[in-house]
This record gives sequence, structure tokens and C-alpha cells, in this order.
Amino acid sequence: MKKLFCLLALGVALVSCENDTIEQQSDEVNIASETIDLSDFSTSSDKSLAYDAPENSRKCKSMEVLERQIKENPSLYNKMLAIEQFTRLRNAKKPGGGNGNGNGNGNGGTDGGGSTPTEDNLGTLNIPVIVHVIYNNANENISAQQIDSQIAVLNEDFRATNGDVSQVPSEFAGLVADSNINFSLSQVIRVASTRTSWGTNDAMKYASNGGSDAVTPNAALNIWVCNIGGGILGYAQFPGGNSNTDGVVVSPQYFGTTGFVSSPFDGGRTATHEVGHWLNLRHIWGDGRCRQDDFVADTPSSDAPNYGCPSYPTVNCRSNDMTMNYMDYVNDDCMYMFSQGQKERMRALFASGGPRATFVN
Repeated sequence: MKKLFCLLALGVALVSCENDTIEQQSDEVNIASETIDLSDFSTSSDKSLAYDAPENSRKCKSMEVLERQIKENPSLYNKMLAIEQFTRLRNAKKPGGGNGNGNGNGNGGTDGGGSTPTEDNLGTLNIPVIVHVIYNNANENISAQQIDSQIAVLNEDFRATNGDVSQVPSEFAGLVADSNINFSLSQVIRVASTRTSWGTNDAMKYASNGGSDAVTPNAALNIWVCNIGGGILGYAQFPGGNSNTDGVVVSPQYFGTTGFVSSPFDGGRTATHEVGHWLNLRHIWGDGRCRQDDFVADTPSSDAPNYGCPSYPTVNCRSNDMTMNYMDYVNDDCMYMFSQGQKERMRALFASGGPRATFVN
């Protein structure tokens, strides 16, 4: 616990150095006194919970990749703590403003995503996308139409214009968020390879010439489409990591809605889920049991991922799960919303001094 408080103090100091706006906000929002549970960022925490996952279920390796990156670069923990502190300063309630619903730790609105965030004057955010297609055979060399279909899904999902959003139960309908984030395809880079699978050690990000293949990672989202192997659908790098590996990786059969795609993950939602991680969203169950947090106040706590197409209501931790959230593990056809708290968390990254502020023109 002493170590956690020391890291928290360091995180506050790092954020204060990054931006004067945060220093001004700290007079209004007493975030520095919080106890922030970042155990998901810690390689020493017991996060290897055995979920009873059905065969052929969704497999996202973003958290495992994060733990590997922290082991390789321990200073990343402090950097992510600073980013978390920055996010809370942007989104926290002012004193006397009441509490949010909380999720997991019983801290209510102190867990981020409160209903009265710092004013967001960023407008519509436009993110260029660089798609790297790394292929060993004709199927993996996916078509332009398949790539276009994925960009279309990203835009629908992040703008809440997807047709299936109408299926959100009334309990959560008022929380559905248009994140006001658009994606545009900027470039497609194709690289032939003799390698049949790539794993999750970021080797695909150096496939073409030995150096990093990331294109302007401070201003564009890089997506690598390649066969990860092991039944893994995709993974992403959280904000704060090495710019040489920043971006998202998705296996080709789970990318887009047409062409070389495989049911039940043929709706383009793997990329939506992974881009959510790239924009600092956690798995909705907080990668732990009921008291583990996803740092968003309006998402109900849960004790495990949901799979397949669960019926509503699905009850865990004395509340109904938001199984239809993009950050759960359900099939593509059964996930169709981000929440308002998740929107606030994502957009905080682009504020002045934020880890993705360079994307704002």
C-alpha cells in the first residue's frame, strides 16, 4: 500500500508538469487524495483468474500485452498512473456535485466517468487510419472492400449510428454514447511474409524492414492485420506505451464484415473492442471479480466476462450486466454500445496535455 501511495504521488507530479490546465483544475477537484487501484497495471497482482470460457470464444490479449510491456519497461507503470490521474482530473465531479454509480470498489463517482465532467470543447475528432496487411496467403491478403467495411463499422459504432443500437435495454438506453470520433482510411500497406502466425510480441510491427513500421503514430491509428494465431482475435496497446508499437492488431478473419471473415466474429466488432483499449477503455468487468474496477462510473460491476449472446437481464454483483457493451466478450452481433462514461474517458486523451493530444489539429 505504501508503494501505491508513492506511485500515486509520482503520477500527480508527472501530470502537473505536463499541463498547466490540470494544475488549475486541481484547486477545484481533490483527486490527489484518492486511493487508485491500478492493480491491473501491476505484474505482481493476481490477475490470472480462471474464467469458464466456452470453446471458440472471444480472446483479447491486450491486458497480457500490457503486463509484458510493464515487465520490459517498469517505468511504464508510472506513466500510466499519470495518464489515469490526468483522465480523472478531466472527468471528475467538482466538490458537492454528488457521486456516480461507481463500479467495483464502492467509491462511487471517484472511479471516473462522473456525470458532470470537465467541459469538452474538442468537437468532432477525426482519426486517420493506417492499415498494415501482413499476409502469408491470398486469404490473409484481404481486399480493399474488406478494409472499407471495417472502417465503416468503426464509424457506426463510435458514432452510435449502428442499427443494432436500438436493441439496448431501456435500463441502459439513456447511457448510449455518440463519442463524436470519426475514422478515415489514410493508407493501406501490404507486406508479404513467409511467417504463418505472429503471436503477441509485436513482431508484426517490424515486418517490412526490421525497423518500426508504425506510420506517424502521434497523428494516426496504425492497425496491423495479420494471423496472430492461437485463436486470438486481437490486441491493442494502451496509451502511454512505446510509439514504435502503438496501435491495434487484428487477425484477418475477424476484421470487417465481408470477404475472409469468420462467424461469430464477422461483424467488425473486434476492431471496435481493440480501438476502445487503444483509447484507454478497460474490459467492462475490470479484469477481476466484483470489486475490480474498469474506472467508468456508469458501467455496472461484474465478476467475469460474458460470452456468446447472453439474455437480458444477466445478473452479477447484485446488478444487471451491460453485456451489450463493446468492452465485454460477447459475440459481434450482441455488442452494440459504449456508455457516456466511456465516451468521457476516451475523449479525455485528446485534451491539451493528454497522451493523444497530438491527434487534434
